[in-house]
Amino acid sequence: MGRNILIYCGIDWAERTHDVALVDDSGQLLAKRHITDDSTGYKILLDLLVEYGDTEENPIPVAIETSRGLLVSVLRTGKRKVYAINPMAAARYRDRHSVSRKKSDPGDALVLANILRTDMAMHRPLPNDSDLGRAIAVLARAQQDSLWNRQQLANQLRSLLREYYPSALAAFEPWRNGLCRPEARELLRTAPTPTRAAKLTRTQLAAALKRAGRKRGIEEEADRLRDVFRADWAHQPPLVEEALGKQMLALLVQLEAACTAADDLAEAVEEAFPQHPDAEILLSFPGLGVQLGARVLAEVGDDRTRFADARGLKAYAGASPITRASGKKSSITRRRIKNDRLNHAGYLWAFASITASPGAKTHYRRRRDDHGDWHAAAQRNLFNRMLGQLYHCLQHRTLFDELTAFPTELLAAA
Repeated sequence: MGRNILIYCGIDWAERTHDVALVDDSGQLLAKRHITDDSTGYKILLDLLVEYGDTEENPIPVAIETSRGLLVSVLRTGKRKVYAINPMAAARYRDRHSVSRKKSDPGDALVLANILRTDMAMHRPLPNDSDLGRAIAVLARAQQDSLWNRQQLANQLRSLLREYYPSALAAFEPWRNGLCRPEARELLRTAPTPTRAAKLTRTQLAAALKRAGRKRGIEEEADRLRDVFRADWAHQPPLVEEALGKQMLALLVQLEAACTAADDLAEAVEEAFPQHPDAEILLSFPGLGVQLGARVLAEVGDDRTRFADARGLKAYAGASPITRASGKKSSITRRRIKNDRLNHAGYLWAFASITASPGAKTHYRRRRDDHGDWHAAAQRNLFNRMLGQLYHCLQHRTLFDELTAFPTELLAAA
């Protein structure tokens, strides 16, 4: 930079108001403000920064305990570096200056400013991702959340059906995704209790399948469903069964909304992700499709300076092991502090790549047979290796090549 940074800003954010503190290089408090969470408060903050030397070429760095929101978006304009400090780390810094454990919002803002003054090199600024990359991250994370929410509601519905409607679970068992399928939801709406389901005719069952969008095998499926529903099943008392049916319908409404949200967000991801310059590279990797590739891009980002090397990316994803050594004792374990979303995407990626890539499969088998790894450890090792390959391809703008990625494994397989 053109000059040494002498001013540091800390912001203790809240839902409606924020506390701001500015300190100089010696740690002296220069200014403090209490601003509102609106455009007026943001203008006061920016004017305060300008008053103390903030320029477009040399902006004042800011520390805050969140990486999201309108306030962060306003601060990230231009070249300003914004540091998202973990609240637990900020609490440990607070204990360095006071043993009484006193706490206040202005005091927390001062602590955050001093974190940058003393240890800015130990913290990372928010990545400078493109707007398209950040938009894909929003959609990919929302789609992932909707899938988790859908599965949670499906599990609740399954648990409820076990109490009074086992015939429905038996009827939907052959179907992939079971209760999340449109046919299952339509049949539950048509017959919310096993007594009503047993009275459905073949014509009614076929009509329900058609309303759900089924095109093939309708008559055969209607016969199978009728036989399952009319089999001998245990029943709750009539009044209890009707009450449970009403509870099921209320839960079904939530599941319908979750399924619709997951489908709509998946379509949005499929529309946005291919527009990104890194999409072609990500999709060249075995095991990565549009949805999973978008999740990886959402967490890795498109700021190529974010990670100094591949090891940083592997540690961020929780793929590389961590060593704990003290005296004569030493242990190597998996990382527990990691990006959980990227780690989850990596689990699915490695699992799919085992069947999609001969080299990945051979590498996995070698970890299992020669090194004695359990399935999860071998899969995590494979994810660790493919992350290094992804880092190389993104840095050099090259596509994945099987022969280059797994030369030893392919030779062994041959």
